[in-house]
Amino acid sequence: MFRRFLCTSLHLQPLILRPKPFKPTSPIPNHNPISPFPQTRRLSSQMGDSRRPISVPIPAVEKAGRSELLRALETSLGSGFSPDPLWHNPNPLIIVVSGPSGVGKDALIKKLRETREGLHFVVTATSREMRPGEVHGKDYYFVSKDEFLGMVERDELLEYALVYGDYKGIPKQQIREYMARGYDIVLRVDIQGAETLRKIFGQSAVFVFVMAESEVKLVERLIGRKTETKEALLVRVATAREEVKHVKNFDYVVVNAEGKLDNAVKLMESIIDAEKAKVLQRNVVI
Repeated sequence: MFRRFLCTSLHLQPLILRPKPFKPTSPIPNHNPISPFPQTRRLSSQMGDSRRPISVPIPAVEKAGRSELLRALETSLGSGFSPDPLWHNPNPLIIVVSGPSGVGKDALIKKLRETREGLHFVVTATSREMRPGEVHGKDYYFVSKDEFLGMVERDELLEYALVYGDYKGIPKQQIREYMARGYDIVLRVDIQGAETLRKIFGQSAVFVFVMAESEVKLVERLIGRKTETKEALLVRVATAREEVKHVKNFDYVVVNAEGKLDNAVKLMESIIDAEKAKVLQRNVVI
């Protein structure tokens, strides 16, 4: 009877054998988050080492020559050092100089050209009469109205305008030739011309507004020129008052105070230097 009870119990409740949990004597290191297996970890480490620069002894800095140190560093890093410039040369600039009549734009540009190399002042074509002391091809290209209109028809001008009854315009070819040679271009235009050039160039050119130190000084300069009749003088003074209001449309302002031309020139040079040092360079296409 006891044997029958034992057999029945074994039949109803089968015996389940559970292995004891494995307790290692020391923890298994796992430094590889991708693979928990140490063999895989060692293999990936060896593959990674093959991509690293070759380690070579670098001689003591205080004893080795420059050439020896240079070669050792190149070998250790796995590549040579390039002699090419780390930064490109700055792009040629187009500098648009404008302002009311009588503020000394011409004197400022003339002095700037004397003190700074690599500038080309674009000679403007005009249909007005030559004034005493002016030189054809240096101050302006003096042409007749018919000749000027012919230049317009042939699309030879970057911009042009009718100013005080006479035409003025900027020849394109001069700009292209000198920019190709690496020169910075200086354009002297009136306020109307500056507005037109802003539409053409957008932010790719530098716009500088030149003004006198005060309104009375501006009028005194216009009077001192003695180049206009009293009627023309009245028109110029009234126009100058309105033109000063356009300064907000320019990038920089230079005050050309009487007797302080050198200060204005230095400020112009600082503007050019700052533009040359910009990371994002202006880029003009004519």
